[in-house]
Amino acid sequence: MEENKVTIKVNDNGSLRVTGQVELVDAEGNPFEHKESFSLCRCGASGNKPFCDGTHKSINFVSAPRAKKD
Repeated sequence: MEENKVTIKVNDNGSLRVTGQVELVDAEGNPFEHKESFSLCRCGASGNKPFCDGTHKSINFVSAPRAKKD
């Protein structure tokens, strides 16, 4: 992985895993505190939004999109 490169991985039936140095801010520009690697909620049911708290497992969230290949 390139230095300073940010990667966002779409986990099957789960969160968006963000790895790298990135600033995460709310709608007013206020920064969220986070580690260099963290997961964002994709199911909408987390009690710790915007972060994933694993709720997707108990609600049987299903989504496994794939990037188009040429």
